[in-house]
Amino acid sequence: MEIFLQLVFSGVALGMIYAVIAFGYQLTFATSGTLNFGQGEALMLGALVGLSLVGNIHGGPYLNYWLMIPVVIVFGAMQGVFVEWIGVRPAIKIKSEFGWIMSTIALAIIFKNVAENIWGKDDLPFPSPLPAAPFQILGANVQPMQVVVVLGALAMMLAVEVFNRKSIYGKAVVATSNDRDAAGLMGINTSMVITFSYALSSATAALAGVLVAPLTLTGATMGTALGLKAFAVAIIGGLTSGLGVIVGGLILGIAETTTGFYISTGYKEVPGLVLLLLVLAIKPAGLFGKATIKKV
Repeated sequence: MEIFLQLVFSGVALGMIYAVIAFGYQLTFATSGTLNFGQGEALMLGALVGLSLVGNIHGGPYLNYWLMIPVVIVFGAMQGVFVEWIGVRPAIKIKSEFGWIMSTIALAIIFKNVAENIWGKDDLPFPSPLPAAPFQILGANVQPMQVVVVLGALAMMLAVEVFNRKSIYGKAVVATSNDRDAAGLMGINTSMVITFSYALSSATAALAGVLVAPLTLTGATMGTALGLKAFAVAIIGGLTSGLGVIVGGLILGIAETTTGFYISTGYKEVPGLVLLLLVLAIKPAGLFGKATIKKV
């Protein structure tokens, strides 16, 4: 039972990282109907930039872990703005259904190659701000950083929800997500809202990168698998449901850790993919998503 609980706790921490990245997919999809398929690379760049600030590389360390986080969030936001300007906005202007898909994938490959040339192809350890010694909950060992990951992810998503509900700029985002054309007629700069959603999406992914980095190795390839799994989480939970990405992330994270231990590490990704196929077959809008009616 202790081993099972430990696997569950590890799965919860991993699942919350998936949920944060999937939350970023939701932000851009709500305002523009597009997705940034370089979300994983935004996470990777955030982790590597954070490592340069707190690690013993490139002349560092320059900051401690907690002061590094705001810098990485700003960097992630700037990277998201760049992606929207270069890869998404031109496709939206010409109403290209697939232009933004190929553009964001191309930018993801470019970011990965740039990272390999700056930080190298080898995985690097990320210094943890907390002691590595675990503490026990119900007999299971839990690392302090795992708790930080869960709390940090929840706090970030809650902060975005409060921003959307309480601030005038957040209400502009909500109005654009509800009906972009109507929001534009009401005087809302929808292009700026879409840019902001991409900035916020990449900023959340960069934050996820520095949260998960102390629990794993950091490298140019770390974002690819995380981004794809988070996309699966977004589909499973529903691209229109914040609760859905949390539930989907927890399901996938726990399924991976338990399958990897009880069956084989070679099969740990199978349950999540099987669930994805079942959801697409039975409820294409996701477990918590709402089917949309398209008027023609």
